[in-house]
Amino acid sequence: MASVEVRNVVKRFGSIEVIHGIDIVIDDGSFVVLLGPSGCGKSTLLRMVAGLEEISGGEIAIGGRVVNNVPPKDRDIAMVFQNYALYPHMKVFDNMAFSLKLAKVESKTIQDKVRRAAEILNLGEYLDRYPRQLSGGQRQRVAMGRAIVRDPQVFLFDEPLSNLDAKLRVQMRTEIKALHQRLRSTSIYVTHDQIEAMTMADKIVVMRDGRIEQTGAPLEVYDNPRNLFVAGFIGSPAMNLINGTMRAAGAQRRVETDDGVALPLPANAPGADGQRVIYGLRPDHLRVANGAGVEAVVDVVEPTGADTLVFARVGKQSICGAFAERHSFKPGQTIALEPLLASIHLFDAQSGNNLRA
Repeated sequence: MASVEVRNVVKRFGSIEVIHGIDIVIDDGSFVVLLGPSGCGKSTLLRMVAGLEEISGGEIAIGGRVVNNVPPKDRDIAMVFQNYALYPHMKVFDNMAFSLKLAKVESKTIQDKVRRAAEILNLGEYLDRYPRQLSGGQRQRVAMGRAIVRDPQVFLFDEPLSNLDAKLRVQMRTEIKALHQRLRSTSIYVTHDQIEAMTMADKIVVMRDGRIEQTGAPLEVYDNPRNLFVAGFIGSPAMNLINGTMRAAGAQRRVETDDGVALPLPANAPGADGQRVIYGLRPDHLRVANGAGVEAVVDVVEPTGADTLVFARVGKQSICGAFAERHSFKPGQTIALEPLLASIHLFDAQSGNNLRA
């Protein structure tokens, strides 16, 4: 296996620059997820690592070797695509063995490598079937098996679970993570699904508009978002973001919304008196107050089984609370909510940056 280094990489299509000087270090054996909305440049970056897109500026190194001008077949990488890309006229064994046959690997070695990959992926009983005789999850495992037999330095995954139904996506997430733990292979995984990123990654690289917004371990990015974009993109349901003004008098601090609702803050909260801020709080960091609290009017209640989501209004601004307890709230009911003070985030309204960052 090998590390991957992306050094000040730029990508232009004609006069339009879509990747703006990105730097990433991906350690040997790590699982890194490139996460962001459609059009942020994550797939373009992955394709540049693979050699499927030319690099307009900067360098990409795999295992210490700069590969800017190295063709894809010589980069010692294997890519798993969104659409599986299996040969429909070939059986599973032949699909998995195809790249080895092209490389003129001897027959016994091919047999051994395919059987080993099939065992890892629980595909042994399907080797004589055609792709049309497999489920979507089985086809995706065949695509991964085709990558495994090559024994590459780096695995690249381009949204491989997008075509699967919700239940199968959960199963395949677990299988891919277990596969990585077994092989300890360097892996780069592209997705727009933040749940995939949170559950699978060693490190998440959050991208927007061809730039990196934040890099870190999943819980680090979740607990300490650097700016409003990361705070709103990571987490489901999304973080509550409420506009207001900082009010600070001695040790007493609060945020006052535009319609006069006072939101509590810890005594050490950053920010200056009169500063326009965004008050950020995740839905699971709200509690139902026993006594006085922030008044909210319930709009919608959504039981999900493990949690109950309550969508409500604080003044004129909408918020969401996630409660493990079984509350029997009704639309139109006024309830009192208590934010967990240690979990509150404050963002500068102008720059969008976290005031604690």
